[in-house]
Amino acid sequence: MHDPLATFSHLNEADFIALFSRIYEHSTWVAEELWRQKAAHPSEYFDSIDKIQTAMANIVEHSSDEQKLILLRAHPDLAGKAALAGELTQESSSEQAGAGLDQCTEEELAHFLQLNDTYREKFGFPFIMAVKGATKAQILTGFETRTPNDWQTEFDRAMSEVHKIAGFRLADL
Repeated sequence: MHDPLATFSHLNEADFIALFSRIYEHSTWVAEELWRQKAAHPSEYFDSIDKIQTAMANIVEHSSDEQKLILLRAHPDLAGKAALAGELTQESSSEQAGAGLDQCTEEELAHFLQLNDTYREKFGFPFIMAVKGATKAQILTGFETRTPNDWQTEFDRAMSEVHKIAGFRLADL
């Protein structure tokens, strides 16, 4: 039986960073720091996906608020302009398609675009939700219930959702 954890531990630096940079959207710095930690403590991170996930989450959580905000802003809008232009990462495209966001009617799409704009204008980053297993209706409810939040509450929630997305992406490796 093939052990993916053994494969991870034997990757060279470039392949390791290329693989793990897909976990946190457009945030190669997380994978680069994980590589540095792995090099310093090779046995600590690669005996379970949970440990890899925890290590990556800790890297993000111990970064500056400015770096976290950059990470949040690296995420695409749900059913937004990047999706329409075909500019999503493979992971984001798959996640959004799984929630049916690639099958929106014109009215649904217009509604999502309006919600995205309102949310981004208020908070300065996109609405982020781990949409794996969610429906369009659940995503719309998420917009409606979260948009009234204050900035700090929503920043914390968005960071929590980013970590959920990372967990899904790691599990898919």
